[in-house]
Amino acid sequence: MLYAGFMSAAPPPFPTPQEPVARPELLQLDTALEGDEPCLRADAARNRARLLEAAGRLVAERGAEAVTMEAVAAEACVGKGTVFRRFGDRTGLLTALLDHSEKKFQAAFLTGPPPLGPGAPPVERLRAFGCAMLRRSADDLELQLAAEPGASRRFVAPARRVLRHHIEMLLRQAVPEADCDLLSHALMGQLDPALIHHLTRQCGIPLARLEAAWIDLVDRVTGAGTTCP
Repeated sequence: MLYAGFMSAAPPPFPTPQEPVARPELLQLDTALEGDEPCLRADAARNRARLLEAAGRLVAERGAEAVTMEAVAAEACVGKGTVFRRFGDRTGLLTALLDHSEKKFQAAFLTGPPPLGPGAPPVERLRAFGCAMLRRSADDLELQLAAEPGASRRFVAPARRVLRHHIEMLLRQAVPEADCDLLSHALMGQLDPALIHHLTRQCGIPLARLEAAWIDLVDRVTGAGTTCP
């Protein structure tokens, strides 16, 4: 496996970028038990879709801050307990709203066309990866900020771990002599939604400047040139 060389304290292995992701990496808190009847599983799926549609309407009409368990229950005309059973807590609900976007992005860098997907040199893929993440965060910024886990879970959230391990894998290919484990955390910091919000919304820095800064950072870390992806 690609990540078998990690330190023993590292989390379990993840798929290599050449392998498709067989299951969503985001938490699915309402997954049906294997022994459930098909009709019960179908009902659970319909109920989940109904709740997500209600949450999506709230985001579209009032913004991500308006999405609470109580508000979603009222919008969907169900009891609050139903929402908690399906998603666990507000972070789980908001994470589920981001699920489609997350899976689409994962598919792009794991199996999509180069330079974001396999087939391009690792430095080109790193450049493309960061720029794509910046654009995606700009599109879903409020929702990503609202879904951000607390400090104790931020760095172990499954989706974030997939993204960081991908950066680490590309760094190992580009600069195998470096401490790619810690470097991957440093590079992920440049793509943090809270930082993107501060720079774009509070400082007025255009997204194109953040993309250029990402490319410059990758090139300095890897010792590469400055050709844009």
